[in-house]
Amino acid sequence: MKIIINGIHANLRFSSAHMIPCHQFCGGIHGHSYHIDVQVEGERTGEFGFVVDFKKVKEIMRDICKKLDHKVLIPLNSAEIEFKNLENSVEFAIGNKEYKLPSEDCCLLPLKSTSAEDLAEYMADKLYNSLKVDGDKSKNTIKSVQICVNEGIGQGAYFERKAD
Repeated sequence: MKIIINGIHANLRFSSAHMIPCHQFCGGIHGHSYHIDVQVEGERTGEFGFVVDFKKVKEIMRDICKKLDHKVLIPLNSAEIEFKNLENSVEFAIGNKEYKLPSEDCCLLPLKSTSAEDLAEYMADKLYNSLKVDGDKSKNTIKSVQICVNEGIGQGAYFERKAD
């Protein structure tokens, strides 16, 4: 059985700026108003026969969204980005373009890119791992977590994280 959470209606949203280094159209800093759709598949268990409590999933996802909201998303593992400083400010170069941003305006992510695809995988892993360490024995019945990171209405990337 699956539970499904629609990100627009459940307020699983964030607005962020990012760039896709060296991409013809998305190489410059630009932003999106993202919303996140979630599906969790598993067996019904526990006192109430839930796959997982909707409230718990929304809490985890809202925490992830809050971390990203109104930040410049920067992938730490990008081959195209040369980091010069990560202390009080974030300084980096992409080719001949140099950037310097206040640290508090940035969210450094352990990703190769901040594409919708990489964000979907990142969020699916975060949600899956958070649910698995929740301590509730029923969480061992989760078969998969699916995340769709929508960059706008009708345009998103979907990733499925299957159980180990």
